[in-house]
Amino acid sequence: MRVSTSQIYNIANIGMRDAQVAVDKTNQQISSGKRVLSPADDPVAATAILMLNQELARTTQFTKNIDTADNNLSLEDTTLQSVISLVQRLKELAVSSGNTAVLTPSDYKAIAAEVDSRMGELMNLQNTRNASGQYIFAGFQSQTQPFVNNGGGNYSYQGDEGQLSVQASTTVTVAVSDSGKKVFMDIPASHNTFNTKASPTNQASPAAIISVGEVYDQIAFDKLYPEDMLVTFNANASVIPPSPNYTITERSTGKVLVDKQVFVSGQDIKINGAKFSISGTPFSGVAAVPSTISLSSAAFTGAIAADKDYSVTPGSFEITVGGITETLVLDQNFATNNGANALNDFITGLGGATDKSFYSTLPFNTSTAAANYKKLQNLGITLSDTGVFTSATGLNITIKNSSAAAISTITGVATQGAGTTTANIPITYPGASTFNFAATPETVDITVNGKTATLTLNTNVTDAISLAAALNNGTNAVELAKLGVIATAQGLSSLSNSVISLTNAGANVLAAMGVSGSPVKSSLGVLATPGDKFVIESTGKQGLLTTVSRFSEAMKGIDNTQQSKDDFAKIVAKTLASLENVLTNISAVQGDVGARQNMLESTKNLNSDIELNSQEVLSQLEDLDYAEASTRLQMQTFVLSAAQQSFIKISELSLFKYM
Repeated sequence: MRVSTSQIYNIANIGMRDAQVAVDKTNQQISSGKRVLSPADDPVAATAILMLNQELARTTQFTKNIDTADNNLSLEDTTLQSVISLVQRLKELAVSSGNTAVLTPSDYKAIAAEVDSRMGELMNLQNTRNASGQYIFAGFQSQTQPFVNNGGGNYSYQGDEGQLSVQASTTVTVAVSDSGKKVFMDIPASHNTFNTKASPTNQASPAAIISVGEVYDQIAFDKLYPEDMLVTFNANASVIPPSPNYTITERSTGKVLVDKQVFVSGQDIKINGAKFSISGTPFSGVAAVPSTISLSSAAFTGAIAADKDYSVTPGSFEITVGGITETLVLDQNFATNNGANALNDFITGLGGATDKSFYSTLPFNTSTAAANYKKLQNLGITLSDTGVFTSATGLNITIKNSSAAAISTITGVATQGAGTTTANIPITYPGASTFNFAATPETVDITVNGKTATLTLNTNVTDAISLAAALNNGTNAVELAKLGVIATAQGLSSLSNSVISLTNAGANVLAAMGVSGSPVKSSLGVLATPGDKFVIESTGKQGLLTTVSRFSEAMKGIDNTQQSKDDFAKIVAKTLASLENVLTNISAVQGDVGARQNMLESTKNLNSDIELNSQEVLSQLEDLDYAEASTRLQMQTFVLSAAQQSFIKISELSLFKYM
């Protein structure tokens, strides 16, 4: 067989290259100490090595997590121990303060000063931060200071009930924090008690402050429990002479407990066994603008006798106020008398007698008129002797569904079908004026509850009825429906009793309605704007700071009277019982913290065992046998040298030497 010179060179080159590659690979293994340099070296081993390295990385991270968690729990345990020491000191002070026969008000003020100092220490401990600057008792809100002083001896918790946790192993997750609510707030009280707080929507600036308060009559308060109370400030005009005043109601039912009580800043408010005070100048709110519907004396006087006689066939109409509907019944012949007497009989029959005692006097107390009067009372409205229905709360009045058209005739009010609703913006059409909106259309913007629609008047208007038609013309009706507003010859009414505001109105639009200004707002049937509100919240739990604060406030208010000392003795007993509950609760949390630390320690030991075993297996798969590698390197070096020597000899072969 003929072998070409180029083929000889190629074969020699391949042999030297393979030998060199083998030598280089062995050198890399020796220098790295690794047997498997790439998956191609040992695919099965490479897969196992990858998994083991991932396991070791996880175990390393778990170890870091455990160290961080242990530090956090150690900090919490140390903090709780400090709190326990302070609580024990407070118990000592409470016991010593119980010696009411010897201690004077000055002594109590001195003890209260130390209690206040200890309270500041407690608050600082409850707002402890870890090395990362996180509040350890704030739950998930670790960047938010959990406990804040609201003034008046009140403290509130701003965090949540979350519990931070870390993963200590693939199967173990350990909580590394406790919420301040669990540790310091949700502590069973020795008695039914309450917390006080201001509504976050209060408007006074500077804000009025409600005191922490106390239960001064446990029996009376237990009758209220678990109901809450709500203190609402009313418009100054609600009392005579006008002055700040408040109403207290049951929070869930709205039942009035105290109505329009004159307010004095800092003065104790006592109700249902609870005592507290409000300091500052609370926002008083805005009084309601009553809603009215007036019956027409001229319409009644001008009606024929037949329209006034209901002695044979009684008539009726409905009145609706605030979603409550009553039916007033007419069952007399109101044409028996003439003129003013007949009108007076009619109004009396509807429940509007000048002397309301008429309806409770025999034999009239069982009459239809008396029943009508009671129905008006149920609706919370009155009927004056001049024929004006009035809702003092500002709730709109609707008269509707009368049994006969004659009732509309004698009242001068549309009573059939949808009837008549209080006009929040009344229309007072200007006499015989004519407005040519067909030639020159004008617009007006109407706003209700933040929603605005534009109405266009584009038909001629000659009276209040045609004005109402223009306001309801075309797309106007759709826009009014969206806003919950109805337009009648009497005016604009909000079905939700919301304030109606008119802006950007053409001059002729305002003139036709008989109003002026910008904006034009509801002038009748405006609900009262409540003033600042404060909540007295019944609870069976009492926070640590609240307990200490009430103890301090009680000592500052004690005097030399026996009654004061007796009352204080009760507070001391409650304080000692509550502080004992605090110690029990914190000790339970401490025990839980210790259990978690034990779990971390055992998990850390298990992780160490896993790490050691993984490293051993990894070493077996990955580490190089240096003796075997050295022998292999010598052989591979010899092969490379032999290949090189052979190539030298072969390269010298040539036919030219034999020519």
